[in-house]
Amino acid sequence: MEAAAFGAAPGTAPLPAATNADEVWLRAVALGGQGRYSAARSELARLRVLARTQPALQSLARSTAASYLRQLGWHRLAAVQDGAALALAARAGAEPSARQAHFDALTGLAADALGSGRLPLGRRLLQRCDDELSAERETPALWRQRIRFQWVAAEISLAGGAGIPALAFAEAGYRHSMQHSSLRHQVKSRLLVAAALSAVDRVDESRALAGEVVEQCAEQRLLPLRWAAAMLLAGGDEGSAAMASALESAREIESFGGSFRTM
Repeated sequence: MEAAAFGAAPGTAPLPAATNADEVWLRAVALGGQGRYSAARSELARLRVLARTQPALQSLARSTAASYLRQLGWHRLAAVQDGAALALAARAGAEPSARQAHFDALTGLAADALGSGRLPLGRRLLQRCDDELSAERETPALWRQRIRFQWVAAEISLAGGAGIPALAFAEAGYRHSMQHSSLRHQVKSRLLVAAALSAVDRVDESRALAGEVVEQCAEQRLLPLRWAAAMLLAGGDEGSAAMASALESAREIESFGGSFRTM
């Protein structure tokens, strides 16, 4: 389960059954990474029952639900889940995953603000996250949270038209991801590098990398990332093969219970 959620086998299917609350969360994460949203939401509902006395796990469940909503464009709804996650993390005390839960919620809120068009709020939340993460630079368990910080920092820079800082953040996230075994984090980091390359007019490099990411996502069953990479590669060209791939991915996501927010 760990290898599917945060390791070298994100495309594992079928996933093994979960036998405790921690495994239920890992199973939900893995299912969400594959775009199997209905099944993932069912696992999170189960987790909320199993982890009634574990605020940190409850928080992680909320943050995970928020990530599904963000992937589908529902940033304001995601912010409700992330806000609840932050409050739960504050009650987690000495639970082993309390700090991970805190930073997942905080970084999620920054991403929610960005997606809702509230860029200044996103920057403030991200600065808070940066300050707190810097104070815990010796905590190995926060590896995933450090990568996510770089992702959101790159996205906020891109939204603000700052291509060079965006590329620096994206490349830092990729370098950090390569120090760990999570293939999903490596793939998403590469996708953000591709987006940032486009923003600094290195279009050919961006397209080449995005194409590689599309293929890698198809191999690993990372359906939401495949859709995002194909959309980047298509660049708005409705008649392109990349757009056809994006539309195919979107239909498959919808068949798995994902509902895209239409703009």
